[in-house]
Amino acid sequence: MGASGWDYLTVYRGTPQRTLSALHAEVFAGTGWIGAGEYESLEELWEDEEFMGEEGTHSILDIPRAVLVTEAPSGYDDLGTVRPLPHARLMHHFGTDRPTVAQYRRAVEGEELPAEANLRWSGRFVLLYTDGEASHFGVFGFSGD
Repeated sequence: MGASGWDYLTVYRGTPQRTLSALHAEVFAGTGWIGAGEYESLEELWEDEEFMGEEGTHSILDIPRAVLVTEAPSGYDDLGTVRPLPHARLMHHFGTDRPTVAQYRRAVEGEELPAEANLRWSGRFVLLYTDGEASHFGVFGFSGD
């Protein structure tokens, strides 16, 4: 089948990991992922190492951890993580280090921003701002096989 690109926009919940966990719950409850309806819980899904290692959900559910380092993911230990877009790349794509939801929506529809997620089974996130306060969380990446 090959990997699938995905992106999500959600309300920011104080920390990247807390936001990612809430997004996991929201996505798991829906049907827009491979394997939907076959698992009773997110934990059961993640415990199915064969499915998760060979096929995956082709969604954010393949990515359990947010890390706060901006260096590009490089190896096995970096799989299953999302990390912040580095400052220089924020400036490149948005012209500011405090992009808005509208700026993110425009950028993620193109090819350049999604290409920043350059390792399958990982992704990048961007904190988005409203009136100077972090209000939303944009996350994008590639996963599945």
